[in-house]
This record gives sequence, structure tokens and C-alpha cells, in this order.
Amino acid sequence: MIQRTMYVLAVQDLQSSAKYYKEILGFNVHEIGDDGWRMFVRDGCRIMAGHCPDAIPGKELGDHAYFAYLVLDDAEAYYSEIVEKKAEVTKTLRDESWGMREFGIRTNDGHRIMFGQEIG
Repeated sequence: MIQRTMYVLAVQDLQSSAKYYKEILGFNVHEIGDDGWRMFVRDGCRIMAGHCPDAIPGKELGDHAYFAYLVLDDAEAYYSEIVEKKAEVTKTLRDESWGMREFGIRTNDGHRIMFGQEIG
């Protein structure tokens, strides 16, 4: 049984990423006992970010920068919340034929996240 999911990302500027996840996406930022790592937490989602200044930037990974699909209980409310905070939207909120109302964003590091809500 999978109890929860956690994602691990390499970021070039850990402080900037922590600020983005907190101020734009509404995550809490936790120290985890190592200055090179932070945990971004919102509800059931955990993202571990590691300071990797020499890693390929997320925005240069193309399709591989897409790392998560997070299912929400109110996609429209969260979409409005983060758009107001100037999140970079890669796909506007819309209903899809596969039964999801979804949207996509690109983080300040260039990583892409899709968000969706079951409709139907």
C-alpha cells in the first residue's frame, strides 16, 4: 500500500525556491536538518528540494520538467489563488474529456506541475 507521495527536486537556488513555494503556491517550508535541503508541505503533498547549483535547470529539461500531477478538491479556487499571486500558467483551467478539470504551471525553477480535479 502506498501511504503518500513525496517528490524530490534539484533546484539551483534553494532560497528562491522556498520563497516561491511559500508565497506563490501556499506551501509551508520546513528545515530538515541539512542546510542544502528544504521540505515544501501543503496538505498531503511533500516536495523535498535539494540545493544543486550545478544541475541542469528545470526550464532546460523540456518535457522532463513535468514532475507531478496533484489532484485537488477545488481546482478553480486554487487556480484563482495562484494566478492572483502571478504564478506562470502553462495550461489554463479547463475541463478535459478524460474527466478532469485541470491546469498547469511552471515554477520559478522551470519545473512543471499539473493540477486537476475529478469532474463528472
